[in-house]
Amino acid sequence: MSGGIGPTGYDISLPQEKEVSYKEQEDQPLKNVHNPTTIALPNNTLNFLSFNELNSLAVVIVLSASGMVSLEDFAFVSFSLIYMYFISKVAFPSLNKLSKDPPQVFDPKSKLLRLYVFLGALIGLFTPIAYILEGVFEGDKEGIKAATPHVFLLASQVFMEGVALSSNRFSAPVRAFIPTFYNSRRIFTIMEWLKTEIHKINEEHSGSAWRIHVGRSLAVANMAFWCFNLFGFLLPVYLPKVLKMYYSSGYKEKA
Repeated sequence: MSGGIGPTGYDISLPQEKEVSYKEQEDQPLKNVHNPTTIALPNNTLNFLSFNELNSLAVVIVLSASGMVSLEDFAFVSFSLIYMYFISKVAFPSLNKLSKDPPQVFDPKSKLLRLYVFLGALIGLFTPIAYILEGVFEGDKEGIKAATPHVFLLASQVFMEGVALSSNRFSAPVRAFIPTFYNSRRIFTIMEWLKTEIHKINEEHSGSAWRIHVGRSLAVANMAFWCFNLFGFLLPVYLPKVLKMYYSSGYKEKA
């Protein structure tokens, strides 16, 4: 997944194993020339999700069952799924069904990009999950309740990116829509998280003093990282490159 970081992670892991799958699908018609009995699978079939994406789905299910996820966040995830299919049909269709996948916007082997993706996963997902789990033992109900929406939406984003990346029916702009859309929404949940951490020191069920400092630091770190990711990377760099590649590669629908 990329956590909204870019095309190589699609909210944490690099999809190298999926590129191999696309390559196998592309080579299948050539094999059928020599072996007429072989039946090729449709190009628009959905491949298996990665281990990280299945883990993200498990996080979504657990948090949903906890009762700490609001109806607004459920509605947001549902709307994003519907809208993703809508724009894939109306605005950015994947017209070349025989293509294995649009080319990568950035080199997936870049060490700097890998570090950036890992940093986003550490700040945005792994550490907040640990913070929530530790809060269960300390009885920090306010901290858990405030951090949950961000984790729920980020885990949902990872899963949605996996769904989009596992099928060649979604074009590159549609895949870029997911991290941008979710990143924009999560900034508001992080703002609420930060407000809760600042004002909970005199409230009941706020946890220990060190936990209050950790919670504030974690909320500030997420606010800084995801604001930069949205306003410094996705909007000015990633989206323009994706759209340029989309229209220059023959994906624009002919009038």
